[in-house]
Amino acid sequence: MRYQSTRDKSISFTSAEAIARGLSRDGGLFVPEEIPALTMEEIEKLCGMKYQDRAVYIMKKYLDDFSEEELRGFASAAYADNYDTDSIAPLYKLDEDTFFLELWHGPTCAFKDMALQMLPHLLTASLVKNGEEKQVCILVATSGDTGKAALEGFSDVQGTKIMVFYPKDGVSDIQKLQMASQEGGNVGVCSVVGNFDDAQTGVKAIFSDPELRERLAEKGYFLSSANSINWGRLLPQVVYYVSAYCDVVSSGRIALGDSINICVPTGNFGNILAGYYAKKMGVPVKKLVCASNSNDVLTEFINTGVYNRNRDFYTTISPSMDILVSSNLERLLFEMSGKDEDKIRGYMADLNTKGVYTVDEKIKASLDNEFAAGCCSEEETKETIGETFNEHGYLIDTHTAVAYHVMKAYRDSTGDLTPAVVVSTASPYKFCAAVLEALGEKADADGLTLIDRLIEASGVPAPKPIIALKNKKVRFDGWTEKDGMTKVVEDFLK
Repeated sequence: MRYQSTRDKSISFTSAEAIARGLSRDGGLFVPEEIPALTMEEIEKLCGMKYQDRAVYIMKKYLDDFSEEELRGFASAAYADNYDTDSIAPLYKLDEDTFFLELWHGPTCAFKDMALQMLPHLLTASLVKNGEEKQVCILVATSGDTGKAALEGFSDVQGTKIMVFYPKDGVSDIQKLQMASQEGGNVGVCSVVGNFDDAQTGVKAIFSDPELRERLAEKGYFLSSANSINWGRLLPQVVYYVSAYCDVVSSGRIALGDSINICVPTGNFGNILAGYYAKKMGVPVKKLVCASNSNDVLTEFINTGVYNRNRDFYTTISPSMDILVSSNLERLLFEMSGKDEDKIRGYMADLNTKGVYTVDEKIKASLDNEFAAGCCSEEETKETIGETFNEHGYLIDTHTAVAYHVMKAYRDSTGDLTPAVVVSTASPYKFCAAVLEALGEKADADGLTLIDRLIEASGVPAPKPIIALKNKKVRFDGWTEKDGMTKVVEDFLK
């Protein structure tokens, strides 16, 4: 299978080439030329498999230039004792109609581990397949969780370096400490004065700078990405949606072939897009429910067909969703437009110059058919955390709370009681202050102190990687204005 750019279908690469490049040089994103199908017989077969085998089976459909033996080795290494459960992505049953897909049992306690434990294997193997002799420098813009997961995945991986940029005042104390204390001789971390969109825009500008690309090539480096703009990041996420459906079937709540709804807390649109690909493969999903926080640009877009980033930006207690430019939406528009590259270029040009675009009637009809959307305020987020703990004894983080609130609102407004999977994206211990306040406790201390307070208040053990932060030393405390990011990268690669 080959991969084409969303902005120029004549640009076509193998999966190994697309993964190595990360982003197309025309600014487009790589997408598979076709979405492979899953039959009910195959899904039934997957129900009897462990997670690693499900990953191999799904990924092989997209990666025909990788052998099954290679993928099996990658999956065995990516999903092993670095997770605190053999299930890897377990399904928690809250009530008869509500399941939480827990994606935070990996080494950094966030859903980004599901892909970023796999990506280093895919990328390094891709470099070998491509005969690449230069070192790769991974550039990452993060709103909180991707950065640490990427650093952890690529730490001391031979032939790679990784530089992570995060918004200076836009992540939680625990997220910041996780990144700033990262070990490894090939890693770098720098905060950016501004928000996530500033960091993401800066990284994209670096990728599209031909003069910088030439200077780095002379030094023996080329650039790639670990953000979800890289297909190698997005594909492993498709797996856990297929896996979740299998687990709902195995629970006995639904029969094979019955539909479920899925609600995803959404920022850069990569996570919910992976669910869309799973649905298009044949997983019976009735609605994909997109949940936003106060930065509700995606909710407005899905409900109206107008994408408008010209709005106030809010720094919230669910910082991984504090995004106004959702990069992966471009992939969805490409599919829904019938792969109309001219239309996509036009939308993206309007977004860049005007900050707004309006999709046509065909795309809007597809959005209405596939998606629903809602948003959740800060107060509602805390209320949902408190109510879920008090009523069910189940502790959730701020992002998961946004999704659960929106899922309940969707049910109330539509009467759609289809069994639902709420995607749980992070451990509550990554956001101790907000979770404590939601439980009616004080949060007037630093992040490390609050870990013990939350343990005492909830009776829920903290994940080992979070506890281990108490013994970590800060290695990276540098910052830059957004126009200084290129210099940071060049200095890093001296």
